[in-house]
Amino acid sequence: MDKALDAARRSFASVRTGRATPSMVDRVLVDYFGAPTPLTALAGVSAPDAGTVLIQPYDQGSIAIIEKALNASDLGITPANDGRVIRLAVPPLTADRRKEMGKTVAKLGEDGKVAVRNVRKGAMKAVDGLLKAGTVSEDRHKALGKAVQDLTDAHVKKVEELVKAKQAELAKV
Repeated sequence: MDKALDAARRSFASVRTGRATPSMVDRVLVDYFGAPTPLTALAGVSAPDAGTVLIQPYDQGSIAIIEKALNASDLGITPANDGRVIRLAVPPLTADRRKEMGKTVAKLGEDGKVAVRNVRKGAMKAVDGLLKAGTVSEDRHKALGKAVQDLTDAHVKKVEELVKAKQAELAKV
């Protein structure tokens, strides 16, 4: 469940909030020699100032495919290519874009909750297997089930807190 929570945190970090951060491009996949490759594996990514993300490819021949992947991504930013580096000028968010990003954050939060619940499902199957095998009593089975549910509720609450924090960050102008 902690891994699902960490995955949700990484997903939220890639949602832009009007400020340039290198994590904005973490979810961008580039079709590099026929294999979807994370952009961060093909280029150095930095944010020299609050309004610009600088992408410097390790292989200069990959600039065109990186630019194509950035155009196809859900960032909503058009890349500027000078032949050596790619710059993403991060404009301030409009009210409509903030609402759209809020919906994206809510969807990512729901995905995080689903991941936590899937872990709960696997844990409950394991607990039920212990009961069927006769290694635990009925009372212990119920106690284990309650412990798994309590842990799930705590992690779902943490995901909800992350969603609220990210949406509050988006609401700031």
